[in-house]
Parts: sequence; C-alpha cells; structure tokens
Amino acid sequence: MISEAKEQKNEGRWWTPSQRWAALVKHREEQVFLLVTLLIGALVGMTVVAFIVLTERFGARIDATVAPAWRRLFVPIVGSLSMGFLLYKYFPDARGSGVPQTKAALFARGGFISLRTVLGKFFCTSATLASGIPLGREGPSVQVGAGIASILGRWLGLSPEKVKSLIPVGAAAAIAAAFNTPLAAVLFALEEVVGDLHAPVLGSVVLASATSWAMLRLLLGNDPLFKVPQYQLVSPAEFLIYAVLGLLGGLLSVAFTKLLLKLRERFLRLPRKTMWFQPAIGGVAVGIMGWFVPQILGVGYSYVGQVLNGGMALRLMVLLLVLKLFAVVISYASGNAGGIFGPALFLGAMLGGTIGGIAHSYFPGHVANAGAYALVGMGTAFAGIVRAPMTSVVMIFEITRDYAVIVPLMISNLVSFFISSRLQPQPIYEVLAYQDGIHLPTAESRISSGQRRVFQAMRPATEILRVEMTMQDACEKARASALNALPVSNEKGIAGIVTLAALEKAVADGLSGATLTDLIAGQEFPHLHSDQSLTVALERMGAAGLDELPVVSRADVHKLEGIVALQDVLKLYGFASQIEHPGHSGP
Repeated sequence: MISEAKEQKNEGRWWTPSQRWAALVKHREEQVFLLVTLLIGALVGMTVVAFIVLTERFGARIDATVAPAWRRLFVPIVGSLSMGFLLYKYFPDARGSGVPQTKAALFARGGFISLRTVLGKFFCTSATLASGIPLGREGPSVQVGAGIASILGRWLGLSPEKVKSLIPVGAAAAIAAAFNTPLAAVLFALEEVVGDLHAPVLGSVVLASATSWAMLRLLLGNDPLFKVPQYQLVSPAEFLIYAVLGLLGGLLSVAFTKLLLKLRERFLRLPRKTMWFQPAIGGVAVGIMGWFVPQILGVGYSYVGQVLNGGMALRLMVLLLVLKLFAVVISYASGNAGGIFGPALFLGAMLGGTIGGIAHSYFPGHVANAGAYALVGMGTAFAGIVRAPMTSVVMIFEITRDYAVIVPLMISNLVSFFISSRLQPQPIYEVLAYQDGIHLPTAESRISSGQRRVFQAMRPATEILRVEMTMQDACEKARASALNALPVSNEKGIAGIVTLAALEKAVADGLSGATLTDLIAGQEFPHLHSDQSLTVALERMGAAGLDELPVVSRADVHKLEGIVALQDVLKLYGFASQIEHPGHSGP
C-alpha cells in the first residue's frame, strides 16, 4: 500500500499552480472558494448521476424477474471476490461505507482524500452493487463527493483550512444528488459530517447542494426517489402505533448496529493476508439467499416502492426484513464496498410496513394502510442507525413533499433515537472509524476550542522500547530514563506503554527473560491526541496513574507523534521547577 505521505507527494507533482494563480488565490481566496464550490456541486452531481445509472443498469441483469437462478447465485460471489482483490491490492481506503473515511479526512487527515481512493470507491462500489451485494450507494457517494472537493481544493492551491472546509461541501453535493433531497443534504453535512449545525461553511454547503441537485434534475429529471400516495392520519390513536414503531425501530437499529460491529471486529482480527477474499464470504451468503429469495439482492429500492404503495404481502415483508438484516451485516462486515444508508431505509420500510399491516388488519377503520407506516419506518430506522434525526425528518418530507407526515415522523424518530442512543451510546460511524484505528473527536472536544492543547506541551518520543526486548533489558533502559513510563512499539507502531514499576515487579517475579509482549498483549493503552485539551491530558493521566502518556495520530492510533509528561504540562503553566525529575532538564 502506498503511504498517505507518498500519495500526497506524488499528487503534488501532477499539477502545480502558477505564480500568478497562487497570487490570485492568496488575495482573493474567498471568491475562488465560492467558484470552487459551484464547480464541486456540478462535478459531484454528474458523478453521482453516473453512479446511479451504472448501478441500476448493470444491477438489472440479476433482477428476479429476468435473471436465471444460477446468475443470482454466482454473480454476487464473483463480484465480491474480484472487488475484494482490487480493494486489497490497489484501493485499501475504498472499503466500507465512506462516511467514516470522510469524517476522518476532515478531522484527522487535513482534508486529504487521494485520487486513487476516489477512483477506487467509484468503480469498486459500482461493480459491487451491480453484482447484487445489498449495500447502499449514498455513503460511497459521500466519500467520492468529498474526495472530488479535496482534490480540486489542493490542485487549485487553496490553503489547508479551505481544503478541509470543502469536505462537507462535497459531501452535501453527493447526498443532494443521491437522494434528490437538497435540504436534507445540507443538514446531513452539518449534522453528521461536521457535527455543528452552525458551522461557518453553511453557505457553501447550501450552494453546492443546490448546484448538484440542479445537475441531477437536468440529467435525470425531477422524479422523487420514491413515488408515494398522499399521506393521511385516519385517527389520533395512530400516534400510539407510531410510538410503538419508534420503539421497535430503535431496537432494530441497536440489533443491526451491534451485530454489524461485532461481526466486523471478528473479520478484522483475521490475518491481513486473508483480506482479499473476505468480501467473498459476504458474496456467498448473499448468493445463497438470493437463490431462494431474489428480492434481497441489490439496494432494493424498487421493493421499497412496492411497500410504500401497499403492493407487498405481509409475510414477504417479514421475510425480507430478517434476511436483508443478515445479508447487509455480513456483506458490510466482510469488507465489501457499499454503505448503510440504503439498507437502513429498506429495513425501516419493511418494519413499518409490517407494523402497519398488522395494525390495519385489526383496526381497518382507525389505522392507515401499511404504506404510511413504511414511510415513517424509513425515517425511524435512519434516525436510529445513522443517528441523524433532523436529516431523517427533512429527508422523508422532501421525498413525500407532504407536510402531514411530519408529526408522526417526529414522534417515531424521537423514540427510535432515544432507544438506540441508550442501548448503543456510540454512533455506528464513530465505532467503525475506531475499529480502523481512527479516533474521531467528540462533540465536547470540538467545543473546547479555546483551551490549551496537547501539542503545546508535547515532546518528541526519543526513548521507545521494542516488544522483543526482555524485561531485564527494558528495566535497565527505563532506569536510565528521566521518565517513569516508556512507550512500547511493534511492527505496526506503538502498541502500549509500560512503567518502570511494572518492569521492576516483573524482574523481581523471575520474568527477566520474558518479552514485553506479556505486559501489553490484548490491552488498549491510554493515549492522547495532539488536538485535545490539556484538561483531558491531566484527566487521563490521573485515570491511568501515569506521569506520561503517548500522543498518537487520530488517523492511525499506532502512529506515535510524541509524548506528554506531567512536568511538561505544568511547565507550560509556569510550575516546572518544583516537579522536575532528577536529571531531567525539560523538553
């Protein structure tokens, strides 16, 4: 795999702005940024349209109504196997959804998304979805849109901060074209990607979303994603049923999230050399299910449309709800390229249709048909899984263009969001990023922007122990150090931190010849990130009982950037002289 630094260096050779252009950007960066925003909206809109056309046109070849059974079995297997090899060999950053990677680019990688990743995400996801793997195209569209924005910003010589600001701009443009919902796209970019509804980039996000939506309308027309009948509230008693739908939607969201995360964690534990064929495991499972129940293949928006219009039997909705849940979980966890937006809407529609169908069969004069509940169920599952409740409400409103659906949707979404937040406190995208070694900042850490930061007290890590060292050798090196704890590294990078006291105890217990692996194996080590506040640093030192903590990259938890010692923090506040270790003269 080419390192990120090498990719940045190589891309810098392709296009270097002239001195005249650089001067223009320097003095009129705001105006250039505005023009780039318009260009991003147009380019991302055209790219997402191509994405939609490719996946739908080729996906139709395994449609249940025309494709023979053998094709439904083998195409998902062959597609996932071939794409798994390409993802492993050439496009390692193009796996999965794309939303966690987009947030990582914004918060941990300085707005950098490589051209290689954009191309890999587009073509590998297109081929994966066209082969019948039941994942979504909207999440990958977000990464592709953000990548186009990142590449343009860098090629045009914008400042690093402006390049970072273009990430949510590209993400909003992608969602606007993928869902045909420009307002929901703005909310998603601010609510989920940036995490701040009052972000300064709001104007540019709105402009890019509108431009991308206009491009979609120009190329594909203004048809909504789903055509649904006019919504009607038959009786006020239905609000109780919508609350029950919210409760069940929250439980479904928790089950989906926990199952996906646990299964993905197991796949990540497998040897790295198996990564190229891991996606085929999902392909085999999907192929077998598709042989018997072809409706689970692909994104399945056509079947969602059937449910919304009351054209699907209750038993089939229940069957698709269960099978689609497992098909999506194993497809995503095994490493296929695709998102969870579409699957969330599919599962929500089947759940809502099931609840509505049962309620309508018992109380036909007081309950609307199943289609109304399927519509609300889509937003309910989206709010519980993706954790973007405002985006969910506005998205369903834009899809239906019917204001009457808002109140039931808000009730169901609120209950679902509450249940999922309580039973699964960490949002799915944050945990997915964490599993990849990317530590995204929390909302609290982003708010405390005025505090002093870890990087202000950080020193280079010049003393590092290796896991192959014996306890005796490590103990002698630690005794000669001015620090009470030293980081330990392996072939991946930093793997833990050990204290002098722990080493001396191991030697005293007769483990002098044992390696440091025994002290750090299977443990998550305490650490800091350079953009965190010193308050967090002191809290973590106290919780860990350590005077020093390693500082690691948000993009790679094993990449050691330095260390922070207690005396360094206190020295920054003018209290160094009282607590210097013997022989230590400061950073």
